[in-house]
Amino acid sequence: MYQREEEYIKKSVDWFSITLYIVMVLFGWFSIYGASYNYEHVTSMFDLSGRAGMQLIWIGTSLVLGFIILKLDSNLYDILAYYIYVVFIVLLMVTIVISTDIRGSRSWLKITETVQIQPAELAKFAVALALAKFLSGYNLKLLTSKNLCIVAGLIFLPMLLIILQNETGSALVYTALILMLYREGLPGIVLFLGFSAIIFFVVGLKYSETDIGIISTGTFISIILVILICAALIISYRQDRGTARNIIIGALALFGVSFIVSLLDENIDFGIVALGVLGIMVAYLLILAKKYWSKIYLLIAVFAIGSILFVSSIDYIFGDVMQPHQQTRIKVALGMEDDLMGAGYNVNQSKIAIGSGGFIGKGYLNGTQTKLKYVPEQDTDFIFCTVGEEQGFVGSIFVLLLFSALILRLIFLAERQKNTFGRVYGYCVACIIFFHMAINIGMVTGLTPVIGIPLPFFSYGGSSLWGFTILLFIFLRIDMARKRR
Repeated sequence: MYQREEEYIKKSVDWFSITLYIVMVLFGWFSIYGASYNYEHVTSMFDLSGRAGMQLIWIGTSLVLGFIILKLDSNLYDILAYYIYVVFIVLLMVTIVISTDIRGSRSWLKITETVQIQPAELAKFAVALALAKFLSGYNLKLLTSKNLCIVAGLIFLPMLLIILQNETGSALVYTALILMLYREGLPGIVLFLGFSAIIFFVVGLKYSETDIGIISTGTFISIILVILICAALIISYRQDRGTARNIIIGALALFGVSFIVSLLDENIDFGIVALGVLGIMVAYLLILAKKYWSKIYLLIAVFAIGSILFVSSIDYIFGDVMQPHQQTRIKVALGMEDDLMGAGYNVNQSKIAIGSGGFIGKGYLNGTQTKLKYVPEQDTDFIFCTVGEEQGFVGSIFVLLLFSALILRLIFLAERQKNTFGRVYGYCVACIIFFHMAINIGMVTGLTPVIGIPLPFFSYGGSSLWGFTILLFIFLRIDMARKRR
């Protein structure tokens, strides 16, 4: 019986994904040793007192975890999904109360004097299982108010608890699950609204320090974007090119006349002009909505009003809701501040390290920026800069190709599942890994704000490696069972 089970695992498991996993984990282990290597006190990669030695223990235990997961009955993950979710919600609550403060974060549970775990890293697979369980319900329709509220609750409850632990970066990872919902039928307009909000936030904040009349430059640019987006939505959802053309031509005419008048030494407040153009457009859309009894025109008008209200609230959100360190990190990422010796120090040193690696890198253990400890957190959140410095452009591209191959493979496996549970869970895994990879590499290269999330399978840490291993291997076990079902 045992031998038959072994043969079944060998034949059914996706060895391509496991190979990618092992390659990435080993590459990460070598990178951790390179990042923590000390010229004056040389230690072995297997020395358990060093970071690489400890990571080797986490790798070993992760492989054992992965093997155990592959041996368990795949039906257990379906049956126990909600129970696992509740356990981790309770664990996140307990963490807020009993954890000690570590650099402003209360997200670690102390197991022994030397071992701590971070429940926020392990909770991802629990949330993915709960979502897969709910969305695989018989004849379930996602696009109902009740079901959307339940899905939002399953996602936002752990996010709220993690934010209360002062781990905003880890909480933001759960927003990646919206991409999975899009695959399951969530309208594309939801993603569009999310991306629009990000664009308006960036533009509104970045250009908030200068004014055009009574409004900031950021608000002025946002109004222009809103007008263009509304015209595009009208074409997309109503195929009404005439109305879209009227809006664009009308806006250009009003701005053009105002500009010509301003050349005649007349004081023109272009902020008032922009608000006036927006108001006229909204009124025009409301008239069309009433004339044709069309919800599309009405919703586009609501989008325009909501967008400007959102832009108007950016100063409050940024100044009163966000923490000072978050404000500084965002300003540095947007180029509003340099702060090379403060919040921008890590990113600046990281970019120097990656840039100094050139095309083929300085060679393994020869990275001066990392060896001289110029880059803080270089074996955890900033592990990618070690790869960039020692392995150069070639090594960095290789890492990106590894992640791309794994994510594309996960999508392929998810699409071949014969049940909704497996497909939803597979997309959850792909979305979480993609978000971690994109944001981590983005913050290391200065493209995104520093929010402190690890690079999957590469960054030092047991909670991170365990979390991603469990997340991945549960899906591989579910995929193994698709033929039997």
